[in-house]
Amino acid sequence: MSIQKFSELSLPKAQLLNLKDLGYNAMTPIQAAALPAILKGQDLVGQAKTGSGKTAAFGIGLLEAIDVTRFTTQSLVICPTRELADQVSKELRRLARYIPNLKISSICGGVPIKRQIHAMGQHAPHIAVGTPGRLLDHLERQTLNLDHLRVLVLDEADRMLDMGFAEEMDAIINFAPNKRQTLLFSATFPA
Repeated sequence: MSIQKFSELSLPKAQLLNLKDLGYNAMTPIQAAALPAILKGQDLVGQAKTGSGKTAAFGIGLLEAIDVTRFTTQSLVICPTRELADQVSKELRRLARYIPNLKISSICGGVPIKRQIHAMGQHAPHIAVGTPGRLLDHLERQTLNLDHLRVLVLDEADRMLDMGFAEEMDAIINFAPNKRQTLLFSATFPA
């Protein structure tokens, strides 16, 4: 028997109410296939079309790994473009409405880095969402620290490789602890 409803998962009641308020009534196929494994802390490669609910699949899962009492970066989502990073950040904020004091930072180029440094200097984001170049810049400046990272998400991983971000992705991963959950999601994965 496969899981089709969010209520069949071990999610907090507040998250279930939030999902209902957001109009998430039944899981999409990618959510039904991915969420049980994500919630168990397993690594995962997920492929589904754009608009299929991939962001909610990894977002709901990574929110359950966050301890808001610890002011450390515990989840990192790497996206190929600023537009996708902004979209992911916005959706994560909607999914996280039930979690008080959760800090999500969008870390992308196109905005002054000093503003980002100042925002992260007050306290580290629990979840960082960004593009490879700007994330690596912060890691090298030591304004972002991944020592306590629990979940690493590569969103549209194949697009990042196509765009020439392989070296940046490898460098970012080298800043992360070896013991972590890694999730790769994309609309397409070439053979």
